Amino acid sequence: MSTPLLMIEDDTRLAHMVGEYLGQSGFVVHHTPTAQEGLARLQAPGASLPDLVILDLMLPDMDGLEVCRRIRAAQGDVARVPVLMLTAKGDPLDRIIGLELGADDYLPKPFEPRELLARIRAVLRRRSEGAPTASQAMRFGSLEIDRDARAVTVAGKACELTAYQFDLLVALAERAGRVLSRDQIMEAVRGRELEAFDRSIDVHMGRIRAAIEADPKNPKRIVTVRGAGYVFAKQQD
Repeated sequence: MSTPLLMIEDDTRLAHMVGEYLGQSGFVVHHTPTAQEGLARLQAPGASLPDLVILDLMLPDMDGLEVCRRIRAAQGDVARVPVLMLTAKGDPLDRIIGLELGADDYLPKPFEPRELLARIRAVLRRRSEGAPTASQAMRFGSLEIDRDARAVTVAGKACELTAYQFDLLVALAERAGRVLSRDQIMEAVRGRELEAFDRSIDVHMGRIRAAIEADPKNPKRIVTVRGAGYVFAKQQD
């Protein structure tokens, strides 16, 4: 069975090339050249959702960052569709903003098709994998992490996290009380290797804190250990 993807990209030639290449690996790429068409496809009543959205940053009718924000603000399953953002020239600011808005990964243009394929597979793997334990729910005070449902709640209220952010939170929670470096956290979720001086992990941690902490500026659940990394508190309210 083919894995459906949606590519929102105004470069039709690039989209065709990507579609042909990914098609050899079991993916089917649906292409829309504008943001409005892409959003309409995602939000069409009764339409089947793609497993992942490949989203260009520079679109003719709307900034890709705004498209990402609208996807994450949508109702139901649309908000949880993984987003891989294509950023022009790998601008670090574009990457950071995209991650802050909820993108699961980014890839600077121009890119090698093989790297795009690898990143897509990594994002989808993180989405599908669950920890092999008898009980998939973890509870820390009012915080509950349900690995089967891939859902997080605080005092019964749902927290919105991307697939990658959910996996980061699980990796920390499974090692509660242990200080983990950024490299150890990234290795735990088996994602892409860290680039030199890559601070995207900090951006994701900020988003997770915003979702689960009572006061993200004074976190009690995920604590920064200066010069070492992060620790997930065992004892929580």
